Amino acid sequence: MKPKHLSPILLLTSSVWLWCTVSATAEQVTNSQTQSQSIASVLHQSREIKEIPQLSEIKPLNTSPQMLVKSPVPSEVIQVMGVEANPTENGVEVILQTTQGQELQITNRSAENNFIADIPNAQLVLPSGDGFIFRSENPTKGITEITVTNLDANTIRVTVAGEAGLPTVALFDSDEGLIFGFTPVVTSAQTPQLPAEGETQTEQPSTTDQPIELVVTGQQDRYSVPNATTATRTDTPLRDIPQSIQVVPRQVLEDRQVIRVTEALNNVSGVQRGNATGGGIGETFNIRGFQQFGGNFRDGFRDSGGITETANLERIEVLKGPASVLYGNLDPGGIVNYVTKQPLSEPFYAVGLQVGSFGLVRPTLDFSGPLNPEGTLLYRLNAAYEKGGNFRDFDTEVERFFISPIVTWKISDRTDLTFEFEYVKDQRPFDRALIAFGTGVANIPFNRVLGEPDDSFESTQFSAGYRLEHRFNDNWTVRNRFRFSSNDVVNSITEAFRLNETTGQLGRGFFGSEAEDKTYALQTDIIGKFATGSIEHTLLFGIDLSRQTSDIFVPYDDAASINIFNPVYGVIPRPARGQYPVEFDFFSETETNSLGLFVQDQVTLAENLKLLVGGRIDTLNQSSTSFNNFDQSSTSSKQQDQAFSPRVGIVYQPIEPISLYTSFSRSFQPNTNTRVDGSLLEPIRGTQYEVGIRGEFLNGRLTTNIAAYELTRSNIPAPDIDNPGFFIAVGEQRSRGIELDVTGEILPGWNMIASYAYTDARVTKDDNLQPGNLLNGVPFNSASLWSTYEIQTGDFQGLGFGLGLFYMGERQGDLNNSFQVPSYVRTDASVFYRRDNWRVGINVNNLFNVDYIEATQRRTRINPGAPFTVRGTVSVEF
Repeated sequence: MKPKHLSPILLLTSSVWLWCTVSATAEQVTNSQTQSQSIASVLHQSREIKEIPQLSEIKPLNTSPQMLVKSPVPSEVIQVMGVEANPTENGVEVILQTTQGQELQITNRSAENNFIADIPNAQLVLPSGDGFIFRSENPTKGITEITVTNLDANTIRVTVAGEAGLPTVALFDSDEGLIFGFTPVVTSAQTPQLPAEGETQTEQPSTTDQPIELVVTGQQDRYSVPNATTATRTDTPLRDIPQSIQVVPRQVLEDRQVIRVTEALNNVSGVQRGNATGGGIGETFNIRGFQQFGGNFRDGFRDSGGITETANLERIEVLKGPASVLYGNLDPGGIVNYVTKQPLSEPFYAVGLQVGSFGLVRPTLDFSGPLNPEGTLLYRLNAAYEKGGNFRDFDTEVERFFISPIVTWKISDRTDLTFEFEYVKDQRPFDRALIAFGTGVANIPFNRVLGEPDDSFESTQFSAGYRLEHRFNDNWTVRNRFRFSSNDVVNSITEAFRLNETTGQLGRGFFGSEAEDKTYALQTDIIGKFATGSIEHTLLFGIDLSRQTSDIFVPYDDAASINIFNPVYGVIPRPARGQYPVEFDFFSETETNSLGLFVQDQVTLAENLKLLVGGRIDTLNQSSTSFNNFDQSSTSSKQQDQAFSPRVGIVYQPIEPISLYTSFSRSFQPNTNTRVDGSLLEPIRGTQYEVGIRGEFLNGRLTTNIAAYELTRSNIPAPDIDNPGFFIAVGEQRSRGIELDVTGEILPGWNMIASYAYTDARVTKDDNLQPGNLLNGVPFNSASLWSTYEIQTGDFQGLGFGLGLFYMGERQGDLNNSFQVPSYVRTDASVFYRRDNWRVGINVNNLFNVDYIEATQRRTRINPGAPFTVRGTVSVEF
């Protein structure tokens, strides 16, 4: 079923709208308890807005992301006696009531659709001396919430959440105080929610007033990210999601100087690097014990494989457990979604340079801004070049080039069209790395190569697509997205076969594979918000179409064996490409066409009780042809699979910072094996039960999540002993575990991301493997900690330090449990300095130079981790 032959018609039969009128209140904080109290008594009558001085007459505001921690804290803390939120013609204004408004220092940044301003020399204080919290929900169309809180003993935080996008911000000064003017992405009128009964309204700034514009940057809110899209395909607060999801924000990537995503995912509980296929060339991960083949996504599209570039990543979202309800055929452990940077409405320019061990040189650039005076055309350009060696023998260099341009056209205030492109050219050595000996890893140097010096890997990745979004009104939105991606790979491999442990001789063979993968994917989502009585709904209906083709050609020739303790290379030269013996050639073609229809409803039963329910029907048509010259055999097969994948979960929030949740979900994968009667085996199914507690503390700056789960993978094919060449679906594997993740800002300048996982993943049924065998590469216990502290004041302001600890318990090396790899603790560290728009830093990975195994698949594929490594970076934004 090819996409061009499919013409689904989507109908919206009704539209329901709801006016929400929930009063905003000021909340008094006394004895660690928040009590609602009107602040009308402390609000003054409206006064005229003061004339705004010329820009040349005022002190410029700090707008650079680096300036967020640079503003000196004055000796006097200004008291803000009240807060008002009033509707305006274009949106809403927030008034911080104080007689010293001009002395307030303001720094700002953005996180998703949230505008965040910190005022480090002020406090919210009622005349009684008590602090208070201001909150207004849905004050106008396009803005979902305004909060003003005391961040710490001398800092106020203003947070404004946009519904469809980041609101535009302007700043005004008046006798009454400091006024923020917010214009949402959608500015049509909505019944406002006033802070409290009896409070007076403030006159709006006249149209002749010239506002001081606040530049909203694209920086994330440090380590804490409040919302994610991967779990629901809508922008949903993490606290409302009944499934474990962790986010690695851009700030962590920068602080750790991450180049490969495998480094970033060390910070997420229950995730390890997956199989060692391709010597680490392919990026697969174990999530909750199960390897995720095809589980990497980029902006919601299945990734084409290869090595993921990090230069244009905004964050990484990891959804734990089955995700077929939204993404189709998948392994059950979860998915990794790479969220890319998008165009900014203000000019932004950044360049950086990384240098480090083994000859690493990596310049990067990140440019963004408007392309026309009206600001309706926006762009973003990310590029990176990487060159350097690696710690393995022969000093074979890595060379990599990446570029990604994006253009957004704001056709109207309700319609956006974005075009995205990516190109990656990558060349590096192909290395199967170490092998097993007895019940452990062979006692040879970790830098020893057991292939040949000319083993190589070369890939060319390209993707192009568009994203069209139209907002019919504030309640109904349609999104249509398309992406084409290709990955062409040429390998020269010396593959290890079997080790003679008596002589140390390792049998090998030459392979010269060529592979070409192409994917065409089309997604259409319709999102509607409505109410049935007092119950609110966010309804998602979608259709996914995709076509994937894969062609592979593998020639083979014999290679000389090698002694692992005393290797001699080049005994038999590798055949030139095109000169392999034709009698060993292997060729295959595969095509997969899929159609997925799904529906999901996020139901707010009460303010503190939320239900998530959804289901998806998938139809897959697969065809494959292969030919093997060795035995002159050929095969051709066609099959169709259909599966229904449900998910249901509920969240209960007994108090505002705490969310209790439970969920059930299923996944599926097509099963390509057949029974003796010629029928196809049922799809491989995954089933998960999960319960968890998610908490938000320190005014949302620190988030925690603890989850317990049981995940079963069934219908795993096993050879039919009575009928060789055929299979039966008797295999079953089960994973049970507990996970803990903690992320955020503990104190001003002190950030951390930490995790712990206990994972019991084993074979429960199989005709060939011993039930009870542990799944390979999965430790019982693993933990991580990365923490940074940046000095906030004084002569050393901007100087920071980072420390990381990463623990991995003992793991089984293969499914037969024939060998084990030992546990390890790796220590990373950093020192950095930020000043104005500059940042310099030095990161040290594996500080104590421990030998450790990063990934293992079988006895001849064991990847060692890198030794002591230093990376230095310098970057500037302007």
